[in-house]
Amino acid sequence: MSMEPVTLENWMRPPYNVSAYQRIGELIPTAPISRGAGPVHDLIAEGTGLGSLELRLQDGPRRRLTVAELVEWSHTDALVVLHRGRLVHEQYEHGMRPGTRHLCMSVSKSITATAVGSVIESGALSPDDEVGAIVPEFRGTGLAGASVRHLLDMRTGTREDITTLELQRAYFSICQWAPPAGPPDEDSRSHFWRLTQVRPHGGDFEYRSTLTCVLALLAERATGLRVPELISRHLWRRLGAEHDAEITVDRSGHALADIGVCCTARDLARLGEALRRDGLRPDGTRVVPEGWVADTLTPDGDQAAAFLRHGSPYLTVPGAYYRNQWWVAAPRTPDGGGVYMALGIHGQMLFVHEAAGVVIAKFSSWPEPWIDDLARGSIAGCLAIADTLSSLST
Repeated sequence: MSMEPVTLENWMRPPYNVSAYQRIGELIPTAPISRGAGPVHDLIAEGTGLGSLELRLQDGPRRRLTVAELVEWSHTDALVVLHRGRLVHEQYEHGMRPGTRHLCMSVSKSITATAVGSVIESGALSPDDEVGAIVPEFRGTGLAGASVRHLLDMRTGTREDITTLELQRAYFSICQWAPPAGPPDEDSRSHFWRLTQVRPHGGDFEYRSTLTCVLALLAERATGLRVPELISRHLWRRLGAEHDAEITVDRSGHALADIGVCCTARDLARLGEALRRDGLRPDGTRVVPEGWVADTLTPDGDQAAAFLRHGSPYLTVPGAYYRNQWWVAAPRTPDGGGVYMALGIHGQMLFVHEAAGVVIAKFSSWPEPWIDDLARGSIAGCLAIADTLSSLST
């Protein structure tokens, strides 16, 4: 029996999401994120792959499995593993290829924020800037008095207002992620001005996608660049990416900076490798500002405590925190490098382990948006790959 076509009604549900995440541009309007005309940062393959490598996981429902079993168990579509810049494992499932773009979901947040890091380095924006000073329309709203730093670390005192299934469906319709519905004059930014403040800014971390979109709007106003061009100019063209990326846009043409980036697994790994090298490509080209990664891996004194209430269910690691829109499992210390990652629903991940010299890009198509066992197991699997590669090279 043949499966019904993939549509805006079903594309985020299994089994349709497996195919849909690889061809978002056929379903939803997108804008290109150009790689430019510069040379590609070549990934040099080393070895025959890690499929049979046995891993010992410290967390999650599985305690021992091979890399190949991890791929199958966690509904992986693509897995790219770099060790000290060398491509030591590359695996594609469900029709994916090295040149296939895949929806990043909330890994988009980390990509957007990293591009904003370059805007900050240019002087056009500062972490201390008040939101209302950059976008006057925020004066008198729940974001009045919040800073760029509060947005970067998701520590504003505002309440997320897309809190019910009905509101989410309406929002996805406005974003063109679902069939048309709702007021025709609304777009994905209309709810910004309705945000309410429920506690002081700078308190607990709480994960809210809206804050990434607000950050993107501030960067647009500060630079005069739309989000796709901003990411292209401040990140993708510098990266040595092999392929253009793309980002979904709403009915007003606003890019979904929080969830809409689509790219290849190799290019996502290239970003991780540049970050692992403190913002530099292997040829010395600067991709990310000097100090951005160090800032991400240096928490404020209260950052880990602020993370506990709302963040620990996602990242169950003692001392973890969220900074610059990256999930940090371990800060950088005098004794060792940091461990940090970008995470997205349905199993999207970019993982960086500095001490082990390991970068892992993983695209997946989980049957549900968030599955605790798969999330914990996937993170534990990446940690186990890093630990194993580190031990094999010493």
